[in-house]
Amino acid sequence: MMYDDSVVHSTPIPSSSSTLNHTYQHIYDTQLLRTLCAIHAPAGNERAMTDFLLNYIEQEQNNWKVQPQIIAGDDFQDCIILVFGKPKTAIFAHIDSIGYMVRYEKELVKIGGPRIKDGYLLKGKDSKGEVTCSLHIVDEGKDEKDKKITYEADREIDRGTDLSFVCNFRETNDYVQSCYMDNRLGCWVALKVAETLENGIIVFSCYEEVGGGTVPFLAKYIYENYKVQQALICDITWVTAGVLAGKGVAISIRDSLLPRRSFVNKLIALAEKSMIPFQLEVESAGGSDGKELQSSPYPFDWCFIGAPEENVHTPDEKVDKRDIEAMVNLYNYLMKEL
Repeated sequence: MMYDDSVVHSTPIPSSSSTLNHTYQHIYDTQLLRTLCAIHAPAGNERAMTDFLLNYIEQEQNNWKVQPQIIAGDDFQDCIILVFGKPKTAIFAHIDSIGYMVRYEKELVKIGGPRIKDGYLLKGKDSKGEVTCSLHIVDEGKDEKDKKITYEADREIDRGTDLSFVCNFRETNDYVQSCYMDNRLGCWVALKVAETLENGIIVFSCYEEVGGGTVPFLAKYIYENYKVQQALICDITWVTAGVLAGKGVAISIRDSLLPRRSFVNKLIALAEKSMIPFQLEVESAGGSDGKELQSSPYPFDWCFIGAPEENVHTPDEKVDKRDIEAMVNLYNYLMKEL
């Protein structure tokens, strides 16, 4: 999800919403998620994620219930469309991440909305090879968005080099924590759904963290070729005063955008019927691939559905495993019912 630096996240307070069984059933291997989180693919430079996903799909699809049609290539830039059976609903999961780009005199420019903190470890690759460095804040502004940021390294890094967080993946019985849960976890969920999906489309999009750019042509293709006009945005939201960790997957009634209420109500009714734990999100900021669907010339209904995370857009994004389980289960259920 695109993150607005101006949003202040409240400390969570007790909620009366339904909770998950606190005995988490560890049914998913997180090695794939660990691998996804470590891939360097900031917005505009997603090719490494695209290549990994295509290789993974080619290797694993024979184990899936339905082998999809794989649509990719130069006409789709670095995006991927998977078509299963006779689709009526599409899942959109963006593959890019936030990051930084080297400017002049060691200055860094944000890609998307990453948080900044002295000492954050960054990695990238320039003409001289692999490089690691640490972020340094030059205190020249009152607000974080106004502060100048630079890097410290043992050599100068080529201008235009994009940098991402060094991955430190952590896992306990209760949660997973790493950089880029947003949105490598959304991609992971989509791949899990693909294992049993019979009818539907899964779209891996690019550029979401910098405001989008690929969803319009992806929407055009799937609407004109398959008449699909329902979409679920498989992305990660944030923990707030009203959306708590461990309480279930969040169904977003609104963020900075307003999806059509009749469609959202339909999803809520189905979620209630499923008995899968969920919570409702109402925010005034934030955005996703749904923004581009809503502004496209095609009549898409869409809704953002995702697990909440703590420490948004930092190297320490943290998600409760119960919410991950609820997210996978709800996507599986909705794709059958829709």
